[in-house]
Amino acid sequence: MCEANVYWLDEDGKTSLFLDAVDKVIPDDNGKIFFENIYGERKTVAARIKRMELVDHKIFLEPRKG
Repeated sequence: MCEANVYWLDEDGKTSLFLDAVDKVIPDDNGKIFFENIYGERKTVAARIKRMELVDHKIFLEPRKG
């Protein structure tokens, strides 16, 4: 399985689940990222990817500034 869970990362380093079992990550030219998981759930958010831990199947987001 190649899915990853996507988490919000706050300033204190705490995480909260944004979307699980994500298999599509598509950035656009306006600073938003589209996510779709294996269950067909879809979310789009204005964020940037802070880091990815692919062995652990985790993607961490932070809000876009400005």
